[in-house]
Amino acid sequence: MAAIRTKSLTKRFGDVVAVSDLDLTVEEGEVFGFLGPNGSGKSTTINMLLDYVRPTAGSATVLGYDAQEETQAIHERIGILPDAFDLYGRLSGHKHIQFAIDSKDTDEDAADILDRVGLSAEDAARPAGDYSKGMRQRVTLGMALVGDPDLLILDEPSSGLDPHGVREMREIIRAEADRGTAVFFSSHILSQVEAVCDRVGIMNKGKLVTVDTIEGLREATDSGATMELTVDSIPDLALTEVEGVTNVAVDGDRISVSYTESSAKAKVINRVEEAGASVTDITTKESSLEDLFETYTTQSDSQRIESEVEA
Repeated sequence: MAAIRTKSLTKRFGDVVAVSDLDLTVEEGEVFGFLGPNGSGKSTTINMLLDYVRPTAGSATVLGYDAQEETQAIHERIGILPDAFDLYGRLSGHKHIQFAIDSKDTDEDAADILDRVGLSAEDAARPAGDYSKGMRQRVTLGMALVGDPDLLILDEPSSGLDPHGVREMREIIRAEADRGTAVFFSSHILSQVEAVCDRVGIMNKGKLVTVDTIEGLREATDSGATMELTVDSIPDLALTEVEGVTNVAVDGDRISVSYTESSAKAKVINRVEEAGASVTDITTKESSLEDLFETYTTQSDSQRIESEVEA
């Protein structure tokens, strides 16, 4: 059973098509990053999955339940951190968590959950109206974790967090996945997405333009990685014959090799050394998710299709 499955999911607002024919599957237990520029259809998709907005056409299931017909059953088994959610200013963080525990009728300890999201007992006792945005984000995530959900839907979970908080959020997401929870989240912090996601999907202008692992995206766009070898002598080799190598350039005592398959790195080093050259230094640089995101969201449809066919 998939955690999320959509088929031809479409939402129109008048003449504007916010989401068009979305076919998407998120598997149980995977961390799935849902990316796209502002206005690409990410939030509308999430709102349809949660039945906050009804689709114009198509269908969606969450944990096997129909997203429009079995909403209650879905909300009992998921945790949600919405982008625009706010807390009640007069209530403490602890009372917010306890409210969520009481609502889901569990026997969890609010203090344990607050500790998981990194909010101290002293801060948890203060009114939420005094909280920073990052502290509010921690409490909201804690509420989402109540009830040991099978699926977490997180919309910009790192919003307002400092670098330490972003790292903690990443650790929480990975820990939940290790417990078997599927995590579906949207984020503008692409380095976090790259560090924690099993797969990513990129939306652009209401359409899902690609779904793959980070490595798969690098291969599809022919923008894998570059390795630079510093050598004591330049060997006479045709390194482009190595499987996965796309380009080779020589500058002084340095050989720069671009490749799309990680296995090519060791093969290139071995060939260089077998040819009698000594490798004195190695540096590598992979295409970041920012680079890949830029490729998929700035190219025209025809350019993207042509590049993927060639790849």
